[in-house]
Amino acid sequence: MSGIIGKKVGMTSVFDANGKNIPCTVIEAGPCVVTQVKTTEIDGYAAVQLAFDEKKEKSATKAEIGHFKSANTTPKRKLYEFKGFEKDLSKGDIVTLDLFTEADFVAVKGVTKGKGFQGVVKRHGFSGVGGQTHGQHNRLRAPGSMGASSFPSRVFPNKRMAGHDGVLNVKMANLQVVKILAEDNLILVKGSVPGAKGSYLIIEK
Repeated sequence: MSGIIGKKVGMTSVFDANGKNIPCTVIEAGPCVVTQVKTTEIDGYAAVQLAFDEKKEKSATKAEIGHFKSANTTPKRKLYEFKGFEKDLSKGDIVTLDLFTEADFVAVKGVTKGKGFQGVVKRHGFSGVGGQTHGQHNRLRAPGSMGASSFPSRVFPNKRMAGHDGVLNVKMANLQVVKILAEDNLILVKGSVPGAKGSYLIIEK
């Protein structure tokens, strides 16, 4: 599956031919460098490894510097492997937004924003217990009963409770490409995508 690595810039909106306002996410995608081409004979599977976003050489390890030097490029921050790439690529090739055309449909993968430790109302959509009258003060957003008290006298695993929320790998499919600004390496996709501004995204055809 062909794809490219990008970085979320932010959101905007554009007008289509009918004058309808479409909310879009602006993604800086590419240019990406092919740093490794894996084959079934050597690696056990076929894939193309792409690298994106410049990294200072002093922040890279010797192994990373050697890996990127073999592809005649500078150290990069983000690496990702794409299996079943449509084009035949070799080490050192550049992948740009030429892969996509306007009106294409793509899948975008990213890591959602971290929310920290959250209660059950925000994390799972619980409604809370009791009403806001009759002396209820400190139990409005509580989870309520955890289960039977006499038997089995324990809380079952996977019970929805308070805890860490966010920082999940999420893939959003069938997002339409609204506009491509190839000279600025920008692609606009319809709707929102996971992650905060500046986070890395994987865009697949």
